[in-house]
Amino acid sequence: MKTYIKKTLALILALLLAACCLSGCGSKGDNSVPESADTKTGSLKIVTTIFPVYDWVMNVLGDNPAGAEVIMLLDNGVDLHSFQPTVEDMMDISSCDLFIYVGGESDKWINDVLKGADNENMTTLDLLDILGDSAMVEELKEGMQGEEEDEDEEGPVYDEHIWLSLKNASSLTGRIEEALEKIDPDNAEVYEANAAAYIEKINALDAEYEAVVSASSVKTLVFGDRFPFVYMTSDYGLDYFAAFLGCSAESEASFETVTFLANKVDELGLRSIMTIEGSDGKIADTVRKTTKKGDQQILTLDSMQAVTAKDLEENADYLEIMKNNLSVLTEALK
Repeated sequence: MKTYIKKTLALILALLLAACCLSGCGSKGDNSVPESADTKTGSLKIVTTIFPVYDWVMNVLGDNPAGAEVIMLLDNGVDLHSFQPTVEDMMDISSCDLFIYVGGESDKWINDVLKGADNENMTTLDLLDILGDSAMVEELKEGMQGEEEDEDEEGPVYDEHIWLSLKNASSLTGRIEEALEKIDPDNAEVYEANAAAYIEKINALDAEYEAVVSASSVKTLVFGDRFPFVYMTSDYGLDYFAAFLGCSAESEASFETVTFLANKVDELGLRSIMTIEGSDGKIADTVRKTTKKGDQQILTLDSMQAVTAKDLEENADYLEIMKNNLSVLTEALK
């Protein structure tokens, strides 16, 4: 009992430290986990931070033969960069059998939680670490507003939006399947079959993206917004220009940034200017008004950074969102 109390106090202290240190883009809010965001039926407990990973897990579980409890922490519209865990969140992590998180700057708070974990046999997946050399460093491109991060003694700052690559989704689903086999070997064959079927769907959609980009003469996107799609554009050989980095907290673009982006739209003869979900579109509209023609359409790609418990109830689906993104991309590359 004394050990449990000490661990609980350690977790609470870690929470206070995280609340003081975390910062980033997006709004902040209460991140307690409502029942509707979880699947709570069995003895196995799986915790994920973000929606795409949650959906990958659910597809590998399929009919969930072990009756696993699956929890998505970021379930009420707060994105990865702004998330502040509650004590309940930290206790869920501490007691789970499998914990899957992105890693990187936004997840530094996790280290303190894992040090005080009650389940010493917990399996953890740090997805950026798994990607290894495939992980991409944040890039401050020409015309982009902001200051480039200095590389400190811990190394470069990696772009955390890894789920926006279908190639990453395919490989990481395979690693999730292996982890599920480890914690539930009795249902290994089920997980293997489910993962294989799901990866086949991911790869088929990846091939559709390849075909669309290959058939288009347009190879550049201009974002009057933040840009979290570096993995997607890299996968298909697309170039991009944007107002801000993907995790930037800035919301007002300078005259120089707007002018640069507008000139790029003119120079490349683009018919579309891009935004991401949740944007008010003001910067993109200002860029459009600054172009010579001023008649470009404004299109929105969904980076899945603000999926909620309500979205889960309405059957939010990673592959469906990526299919919708392909439709938008097809239009943008005309």
